[in-house]
Amino acid sequence: MGTRMEEALPKKPPPTFWEPIFAARTMACKAYKSKPISHWILLLLSGGLMLTAFPASSLLARVYYTNGGTSKWIISWVAVAGWPLTALILFPTYFICKVSPTPLNLKLALSYLVLGFLSAADNLMYAYAYAYLPASTSSLLASSSLVFSALFGYFFVKNKLTMSMINGIVIITAAMVIIALDSNSDRYGNVTNSQYIMGFMWNILGSALHGLIFALSELVFIKYLGRRSFHVVLEQQVVVSSFAFILTTIGVALNHDFEGMANEARSFKGGKSSYYLVMIWGAITFQLGVLGGTAMLFLSSTVLTGVLNAVRVPLTGIAAVILLKDPMSGFKILSLVITFWGFGSYIYGSANVSSETS
Repeated sequence: MGTRMEEALPKKPPPTFWEPIFAARTMACKAYKSKPISHWILLLLSGGLMLTAFPASSLLARVYYTNGGTSKWIISWVAVAGWPLTALILFPTYFICKVSPTPLNLKLALSYLVLGFLSAADNLMYAYAYAYLPASTSSLLASSSLVFSALFGYFFVKNKLTMSMINGIVIITAAMVIIALDSNSDRYGNVTNSQYIMGFMWNILGSALHGLIFALSELVFIKYLGRRSFHVVLEQQVVVSSFAFILTTIGVALNHDFEGMANEARSFKGGKSSYYLVMIWGAITFQLGVLGGTAMLFLSSTVLTGVLNAVRVPLTGIAAVILLKDPMSGFKILSLVITFWGFGSYIYGSANVSSETS
């Protein structure tokens, strides 16, 4: 009898393509109403910084190597030399927002030190990638950070993964394999095969470390800082970047690269002024990009930060082709299209997770 009644009940139709989109729109409306307008302004500014400052810093790093720069440590040092910029934003915030500095206990200090060390190592890995790879290729490989952000977010922050998100991860990985198979089409004439492979591997490792830093930064917010006020974002960025700056400065000094900066400036294409402009703007743009990423972690999650970090890939690639005349082979275009497909699948899965938890 019970079986017949169950058979008589109408079966629930399978979900259509538009249902998750409508659910995501409803969730977005609810989320918008649940937060003050200042939250969305900061979110928009943070996302804008990630999508503009990060590509600019990547292009400037490639300009440094194209025009005569050779040091990997110098580019790593430039990446964290802009930390006083965030400090200049932080100190007035205490008075404007009427908040006190966050007490620095042992666990928080150790967390900052670990993040600073990882950031310094990450910058050095990317410096090798910029030295041996075109900016468009380097940015495409950097999209793998979304894969690592998702995986580390799953293990450390307990973010959910759906089949669509896993599908996106597999697709993006396939795009990286395509670039690896097409290595001969975009290698610079002065770069050997072993150097290209080294740049490729350091880029992937740097992306993995980047994803780990995102997940650990969110974990610090959850466990030690909470989401009390935006000033904790600035505090974390100042302390982590200053730790990374100290560690990188030691590396530059031990490698005697500070002494070589004057020689590089003299032989730099465009002269000393161009050299120091690349250094200064590289420090500013990278610091603003990292600040935007840290703010996105505080205001949203590792998932959205990883998505935006990956979305900057086509922006960097297109800008590199237009401004730096980067080679763009058919395989690289195919990889870019497949990466977009992977992004779409991942975002679709993220929307489903958000609709289920709302």
